[in-house]
Amino acid sequence: MENRIKTLFEQKPQGLLSVYFTAGYPNLEDTVPIILELEKNGVDLIEVGMPFSDPLADGPTIQQSSEIALRNGMTIPKLFEQLKNIRKHTQIPLVLMGYLNPVMQYGVERFCQKAREIGIDGIILPDLPLSDYVREYTELFEQNNLSKIFLITPQTPEQRIREIDSHTNGFVYMVSSASVTGSTNGQAVANTDYFQRVGQMGLRNPGMIGFGIHNRDTFSQACNHARGAIIGSAFIKALAQEGSLEQNIQTFIQGIKQEV
Repeated sequence: MENRIKTLFEQKPQGLLSVYFTAGYPNLEDTVPIILELEKNGVDLIEVGMPFSDPLADGPTIQQSSEIALRNGMTIPKLFEQLKNIRKHTQIPLVLMGYLNPVMQYGVERFCQKAREIGIDGIILPDLPLSDYVREYTELFEQNNLSKIFLITPQTPEQRIREIDSHTNGFVYMVSSASVTGSTNGQAVANTDYFQRVGQMGLRNPGMIGFGIHNRDTFSQACNHARGAIIGSAFIKALAQEGSLEQNIQTFIQGIKQEV
């Protein structure tokens, strides 16, 4: 079966909007409604966060959402149960993002098989070393048609970027700056030398910029340097606003996409 991530990048050359949210937040059973509402409002790709108690790369907003989701009862088995019929309702590309420890506890082979079964397209595990993936898991991911998406930063050497690109089959996640998620200090789109350097490398995978993308301006600027951008913490904050889930999502996404 054709991977939906690959199809998306073939069909839409620029301006892709990927949105991250934490499964089980703000309420345990909000996972599927959020996915469907995001698609309804024109999001191109969705990253579903698997909450973990020690999310090293995440800033305070996503950390708090993970804590709440865990208290709500979210687990990997619960998430798979929620998503078991998702492909009856949507064909939007779906990526699971989280940390290696819960996946290993679940069983990596079992996790990949279940992800394929319910229609997941890609996996992001920031703390899975590339060398471990190449040595132990490449065949497993490929057998289950799962894109393994790796992160690079402004400090990643060119040789390392090329090595990551050779083992990635979805997109390269370009972390905008050496910070955690949710930073709004203006650095998200300030590293033009970094973006240009990666853009001139002729990588086989498209790039998506994440970390610190939080409004229409930063999204638009990121799209000038990559195929699109990823928004996480700012969307999590929007979900916590007063009002209905549907209205909060609509207002936030329309605000990002307007005039882009």
